[in-house]
Amino acid sequence: MKSMSRALAALLAVGLASASLAQSGAPADFPRQPIRMVVTFPPGGSADAVVRMLVPRLNERLGQQVVVDNRPGAGGNIGLSIVAKAPADGYTVGVGAAGALSANSSLYAQMPFDPVKDFKPVTLLAAIPFVLVGSPSLAAKTQQDLIALAKAQPGKLAIAHGGNGTAMHLSAALFAQMADVKLVEVPYKGSGPAALDVLAGNVPLAVVDLPSALQHIKAGKLVAYAVTSPQRLPQLPEVPTAAEAGLTGYDSTGWFGVVAPAGTPAAIVQRLNAEITAALKDEHIAASMRNLGVEPAPSRPEVFEAYIRSETQKWGKVIRQASIRIDQ
Repeated sequence: MKSMSRALAALLAVGLASASLAQSGAPADFPRQPIRMVVTFPPGGSADAVVRMLVPRLNERLGQQVVVDNRPGAGGNIGLSIVAKAPADGYTVGVGAAGALSANSSLYAQMPFDPVKDFKPVTLLAAIPFVLVGSPSLAAKTQQDLIALAKAQPGKLAIAHGGNGTAMHLSAALFAQMADVKLVEVPYKGSGPAALDVLAGNVPLAVVDLPSALQHIKAGKLVAYAVTSPQRLPQLPEVPTAAEAGLTGYDSTGWFGVVAPAGTPAAIVQRLNAEITAALKDEHIAASMRNLGVEPAPSRPEVFEAYIRSETQKWGKVIRQASIRIDQ
């Protein structure tokens, strides 16, 4: 759990400190008009819900309306391509996930933007842990049992995930690589359908998000082998991390954050960072986010930028080893 856990820990620690910084030296009249926030997810998902939790507080703090513009598709590439081409004046920002901001450059043969050169990171918003779950009918009751079973039956155990190229897909690929097992990966249109098919007995394993699995784990209808994050989850304190359960160094956490077009003045980026960080520190907002299975994770812009670079390198290696490609 070295590289990613250290990076995420740094983001959390530094992000909390950043809220106490001065509100940056942004132009006294910024913002003078509404701010368009392009969200690369459809309405109703956890990322969209988090953004909409933040908007009323941001409206209040900025003195202008933040207008949510949902532009899902192509793993986040559609929405972020709009942001990349927008004027670098702070009035258009984007909310993108680990896919579009790190993994997609290795998944897609062609990209409509350069995730490093075309954006100025503002702040990470949230970290999203996943859970490796299985059917109670499986003989394996622990992660070590599961790995032994997969080694004994190479290429026979299927593992569901939330869709090709998603963080859940990459989590499953990383698990197979580190455990040195061959699994049949089965993509679904989202985490919920993947979890439901394990419940139905149609597939034995899945990597899913916490809201899709929590109630079923607690009811004994799903076995939770491990969480993918570097620390145990307060919602499932008895479930070990994958690293604790034997895969030393395993760490896979989904995330999403705010970026602005490259060239956006540093003072404006700092102002946006300060206001978003303050909203994320609101106790009510933080509690509501955790109820959705996401952890508030504000960061300074330069720390988020370094994190994007490290994630791009990490997932690029996993994707190349697994020979994962996405056809546009």
